[in-house]
Amino acid sequence: MKLNDIRISAVGGTIASIWASVSVGDVLQTVLTAVLGTLASFATSRLLGWWTKRKDT
Repeated sequence: MKLNDIRISAVGGTIASIWASVSVGDVLQTVLTAVLGTLASFATSRLLGWWTKRKDT
């Protein structure tokens, strides 16, 4: 085997083991948490922008 083949095999094995250990529920929970975090950040920035604009006038 060439060195490049060994590297590809190692990377493929690593990806396969990670893929096998991650469930669909984990992915969905991560996506949901990211969406909620994004919405909370957006709402907070809008609220602070509105509040500081209101205080300046």
